[in-house]
Amino acid sequence: MPKRVAIGSDHAGYRLKEFLKRSLPEHEFCDVGTDSPEPCDYPDFAAQVARQVASGECECGIIICGTGVGSSIAANKVPGVRAALCHDVYSAEMSRLHNDANVLALGGRVVGEGLALRIVRAWLETPFSGEERHRRRLAKLQALERATL
Repeated sequence: MPKRVAIGSDHAGYRLKEFLKRSLPEHEFCDVGTDSPEPCDYPDFAAQVARQVASGECECGIIICGTGVGSSIAANKVPGVRAALCHDVYSAEMSRLHNDANVLALGGRVVGEGLALRIVRAWLETPFSGEERHRRRLAKLQALERATL
């Protein structure tokens, strides 16, 4: 099922971001940048993607920096975002199935194009299970989020 996907990267993720957009033409990408491999700051792009997802402007998001760690931390600061850093297909599937992750973080210096494409496809195609135990855990995460505001 085609999705509207917010996508953004810093300079370290720029090439992988462009590769993923070309490789997944069935999806509509809302690219928030960066537009070149010139040095820039990952929080700026991760926050823009996260805000588009949290607002409902996009169904989900993909963020890419050197390791994916910084971008995932930044995105998870936005209320309503559940960003998952995944460097393998199994983690990507489980982040959707169990955690209903709505933002995928990747490390442009960690995963190659072939693996990244498999991770993204698995993540985009895996639905949330909706099982009661997972809904209960998500409700606890949402309560934690509300308590910190």
